[in-house]
Amino acid sequence: MSWAPATASPERRLLEVTANERLGAYRLVKVLDPGGDCAPGQFAMLAAEHGWGGGEDERPFLARALSVARHTGAEAHFLLEDVGPGTRRLCELQTGERVLAVSPLGRGFGEPQPGRRALLVGGGVGIAPLVILQDRLGGSTRALLGFRDGERARAAELMLDVHLATDDGSVGHRGTVTELLEHELDEDPVAEVYACGPGPMLEGVRALCSRREVPAQLALEAPMACGFGACFGCVVPARDGRYLRVCVDGPVIGAHELDHVGDHAGAPA
Repeated sequence: MSWAPATASPERRLLEVTANERLGAYRLVKVLDPGGDCAPGQFAMLAAEHGWGGGEDERPFLARALSVARHTGAEAHFLLEDVGPGTRRLCELQTGERVLAVSPLGRGFGEPQPGRRALLVGGGVGIAPLVILQDRLGGSTRALLGFRDGERARAAELMLDVHLATDDGSVGHRGTVTELLEHELDEDPVAEVYACGPGPMLEGVRALCSRREVPAQLALEAPMACGFGACFGCVVPARDGRYLRVCVDGPVIGAHELDHVGDHAGAPA
C-alpha cells in the first residue's frame, strides 16, 4: 500500500462541475478533474468561475481551501457546508458551471506504523479527507464520526464500518466522538488515529491520544488565504515554539508536534 503525496507542481485549472448532490445538511460537489489525483489529506483551493464576489462592488472572495473527499475515475469530490457567502456560492454551483482550482496542495496522511491498525475519527464536514483515506486503506477500516444532528450525520453514508455519535442523540451514541474513541481504545489500544474535524474535537483527540501514548495524525483546517505558505495566515503554534503553516507544513500534522489545537484550526462543526 502506498499513497505518497502528489509532488507535481500544482497549476490553476478550470474544472467543469458534473454534479451537485444534497447530502443531508451538506452538498457533495463533483468536478471533472482527470489529472488531479491527490493523496489523502491534501486539499484544493476552489473558486467559482463566475459570481465569485460580494458587496455592492462585487469584491472578490478569497478562494476556499477544501479537502478532497474522493477521487474516482476522472472526478474529484468535495464535501461542503454553507457557512458564509463564499461557501454558499460553491454550494449553489450547477452542473456545467466551472470552478478555478489549484491542487494538489499540502502534506497528506502518512501510512500507519507497523503493527498498528488505522482508526479514523471525524467530525462534521471535516470527515472529507477521511473518505478518501478509507478508500485507500480499504472499507474495513473503522470510522468513528460525530455530528451535531441526524441531518448532518447523513454524510456518514460516504463511508463504511461507521460508528456514529450525535450531540442531540438522534442517531447513534448521544455524546461526543471522543467518547467513542475512548471506548475503542479501551477495547484495542494498538492503533494509529487519523482525525479531522472541529478544533475542540481535534484537541480532545490530541489530548486523549497523548495520555494513552497512541500516535495520531491530525488534519487541520485553519482559514487560508493563499494555500502556498506566503501569507502566514494559517499558522498554528508547535510544541517546540515554532509556528507551522497549515497549508505547507500540513494540513496533516502529527499530534506529538502540537501543544494544543486551537478552536480556529478545525473544520466547521
